[in-house]
Amino acid sequence: MAFQGSLKELPLPDIIQLVSVSGKTGKFTLSRDGERGFIYLKNGQMVHAQVADLVGEEAIYALAIWNQGEFQFNPAEEPDRQTITKSNTNLLMEAARRLDEWRVLSKKIPSVEVVPELLIRESRHEQITLNPQEWMLITKIDGHRSIADIGKALAISSFDVAKILYGMVTSELVAVKKKIDRGSDEENSELVDLAARIRAIAEEYIGDSAHKTIEKHFLHALDGIMSGAGEHAVEMMVLEFEKTASLLRGLAVTEQLRSRISELRPVAS
Repeated sequence: MAFQGSLKELPLPDIIQLVSVSGKTGKFTLSRDGERGFIYLKNGQMVHAQVADLVGEEAIYALAIWNQGEFQFNPAEEPDRQTITKSNTNLLMEAARRLDEWRVLSKKIPSVEVVPELLIRESRHEQITLNPQEWMLITKIDGHRSIADIGKALAISSFDVAKILYGMVTSELVAVKKKIDRGSDEENSELVDLAARIRAIAEEYIGDSAHKTIEKHFLHALDGIMSGAGEHAVEMMVLEFEKTASLLRGLAVTEQLRSRISELRPVAS
């Protein structure tokens, strides 16, 4: 049986412990906004993980600091390779330590997808002293690269980049901004139209009683599309509509809703 929930309610280290104590084999899929990561367990032990370009231990540590998003565990799915050899205990201890550190870092750096940029200090005349790691980072700050991008360029983890930047942000040497990664206007327009048609179907099958909920998820999808999440934003909206239909109208109506949406765009269902 699949096991799923919200990362906001249950941190990843706790989720892994719940499943690993039973010795299960299977695959965790974690998603937030446009990102998706995977963790495979074999007989309760983590054996492979991947998120973006990170694999193995670093992928575990990167996923451990996600404080929002969804997770789902599908039993019996096995990976085609092994990238983790450390025990769950060692991995989860380090993941928990990083999660504690990230709670502090996130007060200044909300995500590794934010973009650092140097601040102009026109009215300040004090001498600025940087250590070698900070100088190394400054050479990669261009106002376009995200923290994750800088980590890839320097071959270090995004977490370590965030730790170095934290002091620079606190000292007002660096500011961070949201990364803009938009699709083409034509692509966005098509996705907005698709989202609107799916919303109309949801209103038809779920009813007026869920109008506010439907509108909330539709507006969230529009924001995701315009922020660069693209098709994933639409997919997440569809999932929310299906959850609402199941809760309010039952399985039969949910299947009808899913069928109608699949007629518009099969992958969206």
